[in-house]
Amino acid sequence: MAENTQEDIAKVIEELEAQVKESPENVIAHHHLGLVYMKAGRVDEAIKSLERAIEIDPLSTESLINLGALFFGKGDLNHAKDLNERALKVLPQSAQAHANLGLIWQQQNELEKAIASYEKAAQYNPNLASVWMNLTSVLTMKGEDERALKAARKGVELEPDSPLAHNNMAVALYFSEDFKKAKQHMEKAEQLGYSVDPNFKSSLNSKLG
Repeated sequence: MAENTQEDIAKVIEELEAQVKESPENVIAHHHLGLVYMKAGRVDEAIKSLERAIEIDPLSTESLINLGALFFGKGDLNHAKDLNERALKVLPQSAQAHANLGLIWQQQNELEKAIASYEKAAQYNPNLASVWMNLTSVLTMKGEDERALKAARKGVELEPDSPLAHNNMAVALYFSEDFKKAKQHMEKAEQLGYSVDPNFKSSLNSKLG
């Protein structure tokens, strides 16, 4: 499917703005307007629209999660955390909210909490490749090599053309001392456009002699 042009986006925004003006309590229109503002890069307007959607319907989990993503992007991790936690009070099985909390905990170097959140996300939706990739990174940082390798395998399985998934796999295999396979995945990551850490590359090559 072709990407929407700026003209298409502007037209959708105009239509949704007309809807919310005509029906100020239309939570779906406010939510969708917020999403389109996000797509257009109009962050402050997106925040206002999603906040309005939540004001109308405090149980709107999608609005809470998307608003949390906006605040995460602005670096306001505490606000982002609060919004995702509110979403989970409404919908405890939301994989996306758990995944978002994992990212927040990871940013705050709360690695055990990040692992727990990613594992919850994977429990509710095992097909979110980004969750397995992020989980691999955190488990590697924690030195939990066996668990990291399992998560890395899942990431590659779900997104075989992801350069990050192959790089993660290379690192996980390195720490599991399977250097030959690690190099194969490192090279695959590079073929897919990933900028492999030169220090890692040098260390891996030295292991292979």
